[in-house]
Amino acid sequence: MELNSVKEIEVLIVGAGPCGLTLACDLARRGVRALVVEQAPALFPGSRGKGIQPRTREVLDDLGVGDAVREHGGPAPVGMVWRDGRRQQEHDMFRRAAPTDAEPYGEPWLMPQWRTQEILLARLRELGGDVAFSTALTGLGQDADGVTAHLSGGPVRASFLVAADGGRSTVRRALGIAMTGETVDPAPMLVADVRVAEGALDRLNWHVTGGKQDFLTLCPLPGTADFQLVARFEEGEPDTSPEGVRALVAARTHLAAGDITEVRWSSGFRPRAALADRFRDGRVFLAGDAAHVHSPAGGQGLNTGVQDAYNLGWKLGQVLRHGAPVSLLDSYEQERRPVAADMLGLSTRIHRGEQERGAAVQQLGLGYREGPLSVGRAGVLHSGDRAPDGPTTGGRRLFDVFRGPHFTLLAVGTDTGLPAFDDGNSGSDGDQLRVHRTDACEAYGKGLFLVRPDGYIGWAGEDASGLARYLAPLGVPEVTRC
Repeated sequence: MELNSVKEIEVLIVGAGPCGLTLACDLARRGVRALVVEQAPALFPGSRGKGIQPRTREVLDDLGVGDAVREHGGPAPVGMVWRDGRRQQEHDMFRRAAPTDAEPYGEPWLMPQWRTQEILLARLRELGGDVAFSTALTGLGQDADGVTAHLSGGPVRASFLVAADGGRSTVRRALGIAMTGETVDPAPMLVADVRVAEGALDRLNWHVTGGKQDFLTLCPLPGTADFQLVARFEEGEPDTSPEGVRALVAARTHLAAGDITEVRWSSGFRPRAALADRFRDGRVFLAGDAAHVHSPAGGQGLNTGVQDAYNLGWKLGQVLRHGAPVSLLDSYEQERRPVAADMLGLSTRIHRGEQERGAAVQQLGLGYREGPLSVGRAGVLHSGDRAPDGPTTGGRRLFDVFRGPHFTLLAVGTDTGLPAFDDGNSGSDGDQLRVHRTDACEAYGKGLFLVRPDGYIGWAGEDASGLARYLAPLGVPEVTRC
């Protein structure tokens, strides 16, 4: 992409990780002019954030990449505990639940981070967007009307800037926003993507060996020939060179150094948990690791970042495309910072062995009941709750009804004067609000439910009184058919 061709844009996204690419896809489908810049020459090459939680799968499905995620990923294998070179017992690290009508994804899905990014970049290009690689942010300034970003390819003027540039965020540091946190574990760790000689180690299990002093795991990565290696170092620093990784495997497992035929990527890190003191500074927003840094133990970092983007994307769209007041963007921090704080606590407890990977890691129970955009309740749901999936009277799935950048007014088992439509949505693809009615859906009960573009219930009631008043500040035209 030629930066010289970009005079002014609406949103500048700094960082082409899963969070930045998710936001770019969401904005592109809303017709918002966004530019993603990435200082590296290519997408991140490692598997680091490999766990895709059920709620994130729902997000990716809405963005149009659900089939690709299904094709290139797979369920997390059951753990196999090794001792002295012999298999001891299986140990499943995850809660696994069968899919239900309300929750179509019941277990974590593994896919290396580089593959997730490839899928999202391909989708972004389908939507007409792209990434400017080898482009660094060198400075920024802002005023009441926008942000001037100084890039290695020249200055760019944007209405808003989103920092999705990782835990060492250049943007966050330029703004002087502090991170408050703690060291989760003083011992350093190593993560690497390796190839193992054929026949030396099966791909049916997530292999675990050692104790606190010599912990090491080898997890087969679905859709690839790779294993992700993770090791903890009670003493000394990890040697991330290919020779060091091979020696580590030989010292801690029954495999020989030569069984590691290739070390494709490796990195060392110290687990920490930190939360930005604020997620917004004027027209600049922090998202993903730029806003919160997690231990990898709970599989929450990438997922929380993707959902930051999903929350922010529709709000930027309403402001930039539909005349919603800029104050709507205040709700981003108000909704997402408490969620990030909760997920940081969960990741830390799991890392320290104080909590197992239960239902909470799936992020299906997260919501915004106490948020500023949540009004009312109906049936069995509160505003702010995740909008469940389920079958409808016309034979469609609710997630198919919700899919897209629009709001959905769902009428369940109630006659509120809504007009009848042919098995589905009212209006055209350009409508902000679509109406769907169904005779019954157990996950909802009876009532009216306004489903936000990010799949949460914003407003709920027994009839439509108050709905138009709720929608007006969101830039949605007055409801005249209710």
